[in-house]
Amino acid sequence: MPIPRPVELELFIMGHTIVRAGNRMTEEAPYEVFRKVDGLELRRYPELLLATVSGLEDNPSFGILFDYITGNNVKRSRLDMTAPVVSSEKIAMTAPVVSSEKIAMTAPVVSGNKFFTFVMPRGFAIDTLPPPSDKRVRIHVQPRRDFAVLVFSGRTKTEKVEGRIKELLDILAKNKINTRGGPFLMRYNSPFTPGFLRRNEVGIEILQN
Repeated sequence: MPIPRPVELELFIMGHTIVRAGNRMTEEAPYEVFRKVDGLELRRYPELLLATVSGLEDNPSFGILFDYITGNNVKRSRLDMTAPVVSSEKIAMTAPVVSSEKIAMTAPVVSGNKFFTFVMPRGFAIDTLPPPSDKRVRIHVQPRRDFAVLVFSGRTKTEKVEGRIKELLDILAKNKINTRGGPFLMRYNSPFTPGFLRRNEVGIEILQN
């Protein structure tokens, strides 16, 4: 399986997440760690509501979704930006905002294979999300899925992420755990966070026997 080159969004995130939304972290997408294997977490994510932009590069896709959660929707609802940002060139996981005056956006944000996705907060259904004003934003549901995740700190330079992805895939192969789709990168912190305090993760969908 080819290892994707992660796209660096730090300058874009700095301009949007930090300046426009403020350096605030809120809710994360819920998950259950049902097993640990050689340093990996095997996680089960429940059904998630997603907002996705397809067919564009990461930066414009991120901008469209960020505009959606900051008021470019039919209800003019605003949502707090949260961690993580998730990106790769190819990704199996799709992922997810929403509602009255102010709503907390949920992690993760996922991109890959020409799509970029934000996870929506818990407590909302697809018919209670504010409809997007930009028709390029698609609201949809991801069913429950399992992922293998490797957590690491520091900056997400290409060589480092590729090494962590290789480590992830090698451990899964050694333990005969089948995967589906491509790996992805999740980043939980702003560009202003020192490298040693940053939480990053690489993951991939797994198939249970």
